[in-house]
Amino acid sequence: MSSTAIGTSTGPKKRLFSGMQSTGRIHIGNYFGALKQFVDLQDEYECFIFIANIHSLTGLPTKETLVNDTRNLILDYLAAGLDPKKVTIFKQSDVPAHTSLAWIFSNFVTNAYLERAHAFKDAENKKKEVTTGTFIYPVLMAADILLYNSDVVPVGKDQKQHVEYTRDIAGKFNNQYGELFKLPKELILELVETIPGTDGQKMSKSYGNTIPLSATDEEITKAVMSIPTDSRGKDEEKNPDDMVLYQIHKLFNPTVELKAQYTQGLGYGDAKKMLIADIIAFVTPMRERRTVYENDPKLVQEILLQGAMKANEIAMKKLTSVYEAVGLID
Repeated sequence: MSSTAIGTSTGPKKRLFSGMQSTGRIHIGNYFGALKQFVDLQDEYECFIFIANIHSLTGLPTKETLVNDTRNLILDYLAAGLDPKKVTIFKQSDVPAHTSLAWIFSNFVTNAYLERAHAFKDAENKKKEVTTGTFIYPVLMAADILLYNSDVVPVGKDQKQHVEYTRDIAGKFNNQYGELFKLPKELILELVETIPGTDGQKMSKSYGNTIPLSATDEEITKAVMSIPTDSRGKDEEKNPDDMVLYQIHKLFNPTVELKAQYTQGLGYGDAKKMLIADIIAFVTPMRERRTVYENDPKLVQEILLQGAMKANEIAMKKLTSVYEAVGLID
């Protein structure tokens, strides 16, 4: 996701809203596909970035797993460079208005409409039994976004449907009860490509083909050495864009020189050694920031407390206006 506001030099910043599920260790695909954009946009927009731990319940994690995954995602946010002085960072579960608004929104959508959602179709295609939580996932996502008067939601091209569902639900509510919700726009991240995993498929926790963002040197080395290569000779010209190894490598070293080396026959062993070194150099500053926050849990708690206070102030004001509009408050 997987869920903030205003960017011009002459007026108030637009609000940007997004977040990630706390399910397992985030990986370099998550970073380049989403988290990096949050960091890059934090000066341009008023950003609300949340930890979608209620969404994570669709996977039925144990209590210990969810607690640990949530804690690690917060640390990854901070390690990657999200600045709590610029960005409102909070846990979804700290703002009860999310689930309250989702219930109200659920009355504006039909089963047939939700059956077109990507998450539902994906689960069906994989012959999984679809829980109600998975089925109504888009409704909770719409509540996440709309509570904060979000202007933009950064998404990849394959996630555009999330924002379309949100606008549809907001439009139906507005038609019934008045213009309470701003219709957000998707901020398409044109330069974000599908990040390949170490086996050539899309990098995904479910495929076990990831390189965790918080990986140790040993884990990075093991993951890189598992990347498949073909049997062409060292001196034979190759098309780098066809190589999984290069597709991953260019994320960390997007230079013309690197592509030329691959084209001119860079040996796979040497290429993997270079990639390992480039990944370690790239994540080292993140590791250092992560260690600072790991060693100061009170600071992390304070960041989340301040984020929750600000998020709740905005969300409860919106939810109250919704209650008044529908007649739950007379």
